Amino acid sequence: MNSQTLREARRYEEATEPLLNPAERPSFHLASRVGWMNDPNGFSYYKGQYHLFYQYHPYGPYWGPMHWGHAVSKDLLHWSYLPAALAPDTPWDRDGCFSGSAFELPDGRQVLMYTGVMKIPGANGEFQEFQRQCLAVGDGLDYEKYAANPVLDGDDLPLGCSRTDFRDPKVWKKADGTYRCVVGNRSADGSGQILLFVSENGFDWKYEKVLIKNDGRFGKMWECPDFFSLDGKQVLLTSPQEMLPRGFEYHNGNGTLCLIGTYDEDTDTFREENDQSIDYGIDFYAPQTVMAPDGRRIMIGWMQNWDTCTMREPEQMWYGQMSLPRELSIRNGRLIQKPLRELEALREDKVSYQKVEVNGEVRLNGVEGRKIDMELRLSPVEGEPMYRKFAVRFAQNDMFYTALSFRPQEAVLKIDRKFSGSRKAIIHQRRSLVQGSESGKIKLRIILDQCSVEVFVNDGIQVMTATLYTDGDARGISFYADGAAQMDVVKYELKI
Repeated sequence: MNSQTLREARRYEEATEPLLNPAERPSFHLASRVGWMNDPNGFSYYKGQYHLFYQYHPYGPYWGPMHWGHAVSKDLLHWSYLPAALAPDTPWDRDGCFSGSAFELPDGRQVLMYTGVMKIPGANGEFQEFQRQCLAVGDGLDYEKYAANPVLDGDDLPLGCSRTDFRDPKVWKKADGTYRCVVGNRSADGSGQILLFVSENGFDWKYEKVLIKNDGRFGKMWECPDFFSLDGKQVLLTSPQEMLPRGFEYHNGNGTLCLIGTYDEDTDTFREENDQSIDYGIDFYAPQTVMAPDGRRIMIGWMQNWDTCTMREPEQMWYGQMSLPRELSIRNGRLIQKPLRELEALREDKVSYQKVEVNGEVRLNGVEGRKIDMELRLSPVEGEPMYRKFAVRFAQNDMFYTALSFRPQEAVLKIDRKFSGSRKAIIHQRRSLVQGSESGKIKLRIILDQCSVEVFVNDGIQVMTATLYTDGDARGISFYADGAAQMDVVKYELKI
């Protein structure tokens, strides 16, 4: 039985959605139905379609009491909204239904496992937040919260594990039919760690061990873990808070982390081999993956950053969008990300140029737009000195643009939106070191939607993501080189 709180949220989103202007929203990225969106939740394939839930405050474009929004898709590009799935309406989650995941039971029901938040006043009058893991069981449309919630709380944790920072369960089913779950947690020293829990039936859970410890290496609290096998390796994705930079690999603040290693299922032992950022741009956080029916591991993330969430107008009725779904693989010990191959079915109106010499500013007929898929191959001009800088400017008009620039001597690629029309002193640029590009050769695939850019570098060895706030009529694209550079350009409109 749906609660009054959930019924009110559903009525509100149904009444408010028609008031939004589709022309001002993304075309093929999932955005909040109304109000606020953050972390992807419950990314799953169920009853013949993909389900994506998300952290959701329907009543305004700002973070508030967390609900779960809900959308479904056949191809991860064309989305249909379903009514909100969860609302904060029980004692265990009265202050928010935080992030979690979804899994299917043998009888065909779908289970949502999420973090319930409850604030309790302390002796000094200040509220202390407790986070517990809860379940809701449903049919892909309506979900009933489990009567025995919470299924995991502070009493299930050993000493030294935080009861306050204990969130974001990610569940998977083993071949033997039992279940495993990783949850983000904070240890006694304030550093992040990933806890492992086990269940025979998906309802009765018990603590197993600390699976992975941060030990102060990558920020502090680790949020939104995902743990899966890929190309013979084991991968942990997580989003550390309060990171310190390490060269160009990690940035200050709320970041992303990928650990690649091996996993002994008999002893539940993970051995790290490599670490890297997941995304090197400005706006990407809390990714979650799903195994597609054809075996692909597909990842989607919240295309935003907690440090840039003031970039909205007070009258805006929605805020927040997801990244383009990305196909994952491992090559030479690195996580490789490529745009979902279904995107290519949206390509139309191909425009192609080969061996264009750029020295100064160049514009090309037919190369413009805000919903495009563009591939660039850049190299030095034979017999000429190495160019010093190359840049492509997009979402451009007479006043504004966002730029992607590359300096071959430093092998540094930079995304920069300080001239995009921002009136806020937020993060405007990020830089990334592109290994092996010192020769001046680099391959870039730039995907623009109305409100975002995603740059896939050298066939997905790195990705840089940023949201854009420039008016949609800023469609210009130009190229610039300091010195002589040569490029091949292929550009498609994306129609949906």
